[in-house]
Parts: sequence; structure tokens; C-alpha cells
Amino acid sequence: MNKPEPMLSAPAVRHPLAWVPTLYLAQGLPFYAVALVAGLMFKSMGVANDAIAHWTGVLGLAWVFKALWSPFLELARSKKAVVVLFQLTGGVALAGVALALQLPGWFAASLALLAVVALASSTHDIAADGLYIASLSARQQAAYAGWQGAFFNGAKFLSLGGLVILAGMLEPRIGVAPAWSLIFGLLGAALAALAAYHLWALPGTAHGGALAAPSARAVAATLVDVIRAFFAKPGIWLAILFIILFRAGEGQIQTIGPLFLRDARALGGLGLSTAEVGAVYGTAGTLAFLAGSIGGGYFTARLGLRRAMPWLILAMNLPNLVFWYLSAVQPSSLALVAAALGVEMFGYGFGFVGVILFIMQVVASGKYQTAHYALGTGFMQLGFVLFKFISGDIQQALGYRHFFVWVMVAAIPVLVLSRRMCFDGAPAPSAGAGHAK
Repeated sequence: MNKPEPMLSAPAVRHPLAWVPTLYLAQGLPFYAVALVAGLMFKSMGVANDAIAHWTGVLGLAWVFKALWSPFLELARSKKAVVVLFQLTGGVALAGVALALQLPGWFAASLALLAVVALASSTHDIAADGLYIASLSARQQAAYAGWQGAFFNGAKFLSLGGLVILAGMLEPRIGVAPAWSLIFGLLGAALAALAAYHLWALPGTAHGGALAAPSARAVAATLVDVIRAFFAKPGIWLAILFIILFRAGEGQIQTIGPLFLRDARALGGLGLSTAEVGAVYGTAGTLAFLAGSIGGGYFTARLGLRRAMPWLILAMNLPNLVFWYLSAVQPSSLALVAAALGVEMFGYGFGFVGVILFIMQVVASGKYQTAHYALGTGFMQLGFVLFKFISGDIQQALGYRHFFVWVMVAAIPVLVLSRRMCFDGAPAPSAGAGHAK
């Protein structure tokens, strides 16, 4: 008697918690390596504030223009494969930065490799966000947004609170350049390890054969249609202005804040060491951000996006007030500085849910959801980059204390504009907060 042939089992479907947190940790690590860790590294290597702001701002353009190649990823057979590929690419480039810091022309070489990291990371973001949207229902998207946001920004605290502390401990022992080489080597290894894990954990989203080998003409036509459909949305220009202005204060604080903490007291800073900056962000800052990230999502779920938005904007700009206070008082107590930065990070985590859910559920709704989400987050990053780019020049012109006053003023327009925004069609999330770029 012949035995029946065994049935082929369907691919295992992992629980979202098996891959959503690590996917956004992998999205955050290279982003914060470029946006924050590189700036602190350059500061330790003696680069001026305005040059740091300019060059890290230029690197941030990769996230602005990523939507222009998003249709190519829409046509990929597997978003999972694209995600893993660019995680590996980013890991290799980060390891390259570690080697470049030992070269005579270290500055140009490290910038070139960080540009590769930025391009790989921004491309990875498109596929990762597309995988998230394609694999989860609208309700699940909101339910796991808190985990998404917490782990994306958790990468910030792993970098600042762990690796930067380590860099600060190593700088006086082995030298500045060797210390930061080790840090970037660890970042590269971590990203490569996450890529290996995601070969197993990520859900597959393969397309059918019809999209297996698109022509260049078809891709170009898709890109044109994606852009046309995006700008045909009702009220899109007002929405774009709102998205850009949402980050006016944050783009400047995220750039100048850590440099202010490092600069000498005679120059208006707080004179903290590299290790102390890592410690204050990695202790109270970590816990406060996680609390704010999850709390902001539940707050928005209870009130709905329209009613919650003014409070989210105020919370998002709480860091501006915190840094003005620190610049005015210049406290010497590290505990007080840590407590103040805890308030900063709570506000940041609490408020960012507003712009992410606005893009995801209002701006990106309809046809080409993944590509339109990429366009929306591209404009979000444009706001960050524009204000980041000018922040160093403004700070050097005004000094730290008056600079932080300016940043508070720069936060007013988005609050005024929010009263004119249409949030109709945005279902209230069940929980969670978004992630920042």
C-alpha cells in the first residue's frame, strides 16, 4: 500500500511581536548612526558645530528623496529580500566607517561611507514600512505602532545610552579615533546580526509573476503616476506644509542639543563628557521616551487624532523649553540634567505619534499606500533636514541661550496651522506611537 505523499506546509506566520520590534530597531540603528552618533563623533574629533550641522544635514537628504525610487521597490518580488539586503549593506558600510577613521583623510572617507549608510537605510525604510503596511491590518498597524515607535527610537538610546557611553570610557584610554572605530564596528555587527535574524523572522510578501521583471518604461510610468496621484490629493499642499513645520523645533534641537551638552561652560554649554551625555540619555531619557511613546498612542486612541493633535504638538516641542532652561541655569548637577532630559524625551515620544499617524492614515491613504507613505515621510524628513542644516549657523550667531528661544518661537506656526488641518478619514488608533526620522 502506497503511503500518501506528505503535504507541503505553508510558511510559518510569525507573530508581529517576533519581527516588528526588531525590524524598527534595524531601521533606527543606521538612521541614528548618521543623524546623531556621527555628530558626536565629529565633535570629539574637533569638527565645528556649523560643519557638523551642514554635513549631517546633507546626509539626511537621502531620507528626503527616497520616495523617488520607492516605485522600484513596489515592483520587487519580495519586500523581505529587499529589507535583508539593505540591512546587510548598511552593516558593511558602518564597519567601513570604523576602518576609515584610521586613515589620514578620515573626514572625507567617513562622510562617503556614511552617505552609503544613509542611502541603504533610507531605501530599507521604504521596504520595511511597506512590509509593515502589507502584512498588518489597519487596526494592527495602530496596535503595534507603539512597539514600532519604541524600538525605532530605542535604537537612539542603544546608540547614545550604550555605545556613546562606551566611547566616552574608551576615549581617554585608547584615543578618540580608535574608540569611535570600535563603536562603528559594533553598529555594523549589530545590523548584520539583525539581517540574519530577519531571514527567519520576517513575513514574506512575494508578488506574482506579472511583476517579476518590470521594464524601465513601466517603472517610470509608475513613478509618474505615484507622484501625480499624491499631489492630486485634496489639501495636499497644506498637509505638506504641516508635516514640514511639525519638525521645525525638533530638527534644530536634535542637532544642537547634544553639542550644547558637550560644549564648555565658558562657551555657554554644560561641559559634559562623552560618557556623561550617553549616560543621561541612556537612563532617564530611555525610560521617559518609552513611557511617552506608548502613552501618546493611548492618549490619541482615546481622543482621536483631531482632538489630540494640539496636545501632541505641545508635547513635541516641550524639549525646546527644556533646553532653554538648561542654557539659562547651566546646572552642575548631573541628576538635574538627567531629569530635565527625561522631560525632554517624554515630550518627544508622546508628541511624535501625531505626525506619523497623520501621514500613515490621512496622507498615505488610497492607491500606492506604500509609495505615498514614503513621499509623506520624505517631506517629514525635508522639514528635519532644512532646520537641521541652518541650526549650526543660527546657534553660532545667537549663542546657545538665544538659540533655544528662537527654537521655541519656530514651533508656533505648526500649532496655528493645525487648526486649519483636516483630519477626517483618520481612524483613531487603538494604541501606540509612531517613530521618528
